[in-house]
Amino acid sequence: MKQVKLGNTGLDVSRVCLGCMSFGVAGAGTHEWTLDEATSRPFISAALDAGINFFDTANVYSAGTSEEIVGRALADFARRDEVVIATKVHGPMRKGPNAAGLSRKAIMTEIDASLRRLGTDYIDLYQIHRFDRRTPIEETMEALHDVVKAGKVRYLGASSMFAWQFSKAQYTAELHGWTKFVSMQNHYNLLNREEEREMIPLCIDQQVGIIPWSPLARGKLTRDWDDTTARSETDEFGKMLYDTSASDRVIVDRVADVARERGLPRAQVALAWVLSKPFITAPIVGATKPQHIADAVAATTIVLSAEEIARLEEPYTPHPVVGFV
Repeated sequence: MKQVKLGNTGLDVSRVCLGCMSFGVAGAGTHEWTLDEATSRPFISAALDAGINFFDTANVYSAGTSEEIVGRALADFARRDEVVIATKVHGPMRKGPNAAGLSRKAIMTEIDASLRRLGTDYIDLYQIHRFDRRTPIEETMEALHDVVKAGKVRYLGASSMFAWQFSKAQYTAELHGWTKFVSMQNHYNLLNREEEREMIPLCIDQQVGIIPWSPLARGKLTRDWDDTTARSETDEFGKMLYDTSASDRVIVDRVADVARERGLPRAQVALAWVLSKPFITAPIVGATKPQHIADAVAATTIVLSAEEIARLEEPYTPHPVVGFV
């Protein structure tokens, strides 16, 4: 597995990041389709065996149980200094005031809680899961800087938001001499390329690493349009992300066409398209079946032709902004 630098840092990460939202206690959060600990551990082990050293989770995934499962598995299967652990803060972890958001109180509470669940002294990449409109950006960026200076976090990252919000955060940090974000985890795949308008050019200009979530469009790019899965039927957030536009159907069909011509699984073709973009550091790929990791690893070696890329991209039409508004 090829290693690449994360943005303008010296940190080496694998070309694919294993997304760990699929791991957790079912019913503990909002994901009924999660895999329990015994079922999850082989996926983490397989990822390590394949050369993946980058693991992404969040405090809200299955009410913290994803962090617990990932932390225990990595402690058993890998040396701490050889893996890159990423988690996130923003969503509600309990009822009551100050239970969510990016205030100093919330960040200071949640960083310690994530460290306990992960069973580690530090987090490699601590990301804000979304932008917090209710907290001054100065308060958020200073608190994040303080957790870095306390040795609890090595690098800071952000996730889906408007480009102007990300720019505001970066320049606020620069103005005060605080730690800036080194990565952006945004929504990007063949069915939703709206980030190409503003966020991706901003990240390229500022040398920010891009680690997109849902590179397979919640699995829509891997199966026939009308096919469903247990996850697709119960994933309420996922239902908000994709519509039934004619252009999306055409794109799904074209992925199938290229895959058939190449003799490859559709997942490999869709991931190879994401990886073909020079601005992508590492797509975040979830796994609930053994072939998911195999497909992700194989996709890193596939080179699509210019003609194939053009065929896949040509049907795209503008989409509404989704995932964080």
